[in-house]
Amino acid sequence: MTSEFDMSMMGELNFFLGLQIKQTAEGIFIHQEKYAKELVKKFGLKSAKPMGTPMHPNIKLDKDEHARDVDEMRYRGIIGSLMYLASSRLDIIQSVGVSSIFQSKPKESLFSAVKRIIRYMLGTTDMVYGFQRLIPFN
Repeated sequence: MTSEFDMSMMGELNFFLGLQIKQTAEGIFIHQEKYAKELVKKFGLKSAKPMGTPMHPNIKLDKDEHARDVDEMRYRGIIGSLMYLASSRLDIIQSVGVSSIFQSKPKESLFSAVKRIIRYMLGTTDMVYGFQRLIPFN
């Protein structure tokens, strides 16, 4: 590749497109702890009670026509932030995906479900996604 492209080694990769990366003898570990903490703070849930799961196991999200409307732009902003975070957090993909279906005229019940995902993040900001190194990488 060096014959085709100008390349230079700038040291070990630690940060890439918002992903924090740690390389050790055991493998490569990816997380977004900094972004997750910023997200919790941005949406005013820093002092909220952390949740043990991103979504209640028996919840049924639907268009509740009788519930109070919430700000679409705020809801979409939260969903977008959570989708970006889900790139390194497989534990929230399902919850974010289900919540993202209702971006048109979201209701208070849907907003509560999305806030629960953020409250879950509050207790799991340090979660790491790892790729174990099985053989030495040279």
